[in-house]
This record gives sequence, structure tokens and C-alpha cells, in this order.
Amino acid sequence: MHSTVHLLKTTQFPAVRRLVLHTLQVNLGYLCNQSCTHCHVNAGPNRTELMQQAEIDSLIGLMRQGWVKTLDLTGGAPEMNPLFRPLVQAARAQGVQVIDRCNLTILSEPGYEYLADFLASEGVEVSASLPCYLEDNVDKQRGKGVFDASVAGLQALNARGYGSDLPLNLVYNPQGTSLPPPQEALEAEYKRVLLEKFGIRFNRLFTIANMPIARFGSTLVSKGTFDSYLTRLKNAYQPANLEGLMCRTLVSVDYQGYLYDCDFNQQLNWPIRNAQGQALQLKDLTEQALHDMQVVVGEHCYACAAGQGSSCGGALVA
Repeated sequence: MHSTVHLLKTTQFPAVRRLVLHTLQVNLGYLCNQSCTHCHVNAGPNRTELMQQAEIDSLIGLMRQGWVKTLDLTGGAPEMNPLFRPLVQAARAQGVQVIDRCNLTILSEPGYEYLADFLASEGVEVSASLPCYLEDNVDKQRGKGVFDASVAGLQALNARGYGSDLPLNLVYNPQGTSLPPPQEALEAEYKRVLLEKFGIRFNRLFTIANMPIARFGSTLVSKGTFDSYLTRLKNAYQPANLEGLMCRTLVSVDYQGYLYDCDFNQQLNWPIRNAQGQALQLKDLTEQALHDMQVVVGEHCYACAAGQGSSCGGALVA
């Protein structure tokens, strides 16, 4: 695999400073039942990295302090970490909003049949990956049979109140080097097609640009399109997106408990460091520990600030 780290370090991306921290985005490990071409963490069935009990206990301790508003769980497939359930239960007991970034196919994997009921019973918000409403496009990006399994997963969630009483969001990634289309129009089309064909309802669609790192970045290098993709991102840069960048109010935590400005910096191994150059960990985190610190930026940051903007909550501007 081609590393793109050295291609991203030198940048003229504007300086970004942190605001009040309210979201912990936690990567519970890289184990996944899928191996998607756009995956920026290189997750897959053969990965063994999983967050352990010590880090889970640290997270629970932080939530008991009362300032954490949202626990955003990602992976891999976060549900494949055996500590997923007790962490969710502990967070909900503290009144913390929990988001599960679900790939949908995990809901039908042997041993995970309980999952839809568990998520609904805990009132977990689900943000589910569905890169297209067309079978061929989804299976091309994520593997044969993924679309059908995803539809079945969405129907199972709908049957438990998701998309009506419980929040269900879908996540769109474009194929190749195109930027996401306007989010509002695409959401309307998703809702129309999924309802007409499968009776599926959901709340919101989040459009997210592909990051030129990890698997996708390596593919760009192999095809000789890395530079042209960066140029496309830079040409679409919108200064208005800077205000809403997720790195300003979120901290990303890797499976070992190290802190990063975002999940993408985590995969580049660019941790948040203190004035002495030491990488910060969960034990260093407080409500004010990161306030007004400068975000570690690189060329990949243009993906979050291009067009309508891109974040784990979708587009940043209308």
C-alpha cells in the first residue's frame, strides 16, 4: 500500500483553533466484517486492534464528569468490540447521547442478531453507511451482497422505530474522485427511492468527501490521480466551511487511548501534542485541556472544506 503521509504534511491550509469540546469520537478498533475501498482506517476481518478495558474505564470516568455531550462510536465495526455494549450502557446511564456508526451488514452477521434490539432499547442514534441507493454501485464499492444486507438492516431498524421515533441517518461517500453532490437534493432522492422500492424511512443524509489517505489515498497514487484529486479539493475550497469544522469541538480517540484532532489525523498518526511535544492520551483529557489549541492540519483538510463542506455530520453549509 502506498503511504500518502509525506504528500500531505506541507500545506497552506488556514490555521484552525479549537473551541469548547463536547464530543468524544472513539475508534473501538479496526476489526470489521467488511473491507471497503474507500475505508480510511483500512478496517477488515483480519484486523486485531481493539480498545481494551482500561481505555473503556477512562472513557466512562470522563463521561461521569458531566461535560461530555456526545459519544460517537466508530471503527471498523464498533459493535464487534466485546466492550461495545457495556460502554453504550454506561454512557446512556450518564445521559450522554450515543452515536453508532454502523455499516448495516453487521446487523445480520451471526452472533449480532441482538444488535438492532439493543440499539433501540438504549436509544442510540444510528448513522449508517449507504454510499448509494443503487445495488451495483454499493456492491462495487463495498462487496457483493452488501446492498441487499444493508436494505435488510435498514428494514430491521425501521421495524424498531428508527426513522420515526429514533434517529436514523445515512452516510454517502462518492465513488472515485468526485465530490459529493448537494446534500439536500441527494437526500430527497435517497428518501424517494428507498421508500418506493423498499419501504425504508430515515431522517437525514450525510454527504462525506473521500479522504486522500489510507486505502483510497493509495489507490489514487497507484492510478496517478492523487495530485489531480487534491487540486479538485483545493479548487472547491470554501472559507465559510472553516467555522463548522468538526475538529473544533470534537476529539478523536484511538483504540489505545491517544488523542487526535479528527479520525483522519488518527490514521495519519498525527496526535495532539502538548507544549513539550508529548502525545496526549485519555488520562490528559479534561473539558478545558484542548481549548484554543491549534489543530494539526494538512493537505487532506481541504476535503472537509471543499464545496458544501464535509464532516461526520454531513455538509457544513447549505
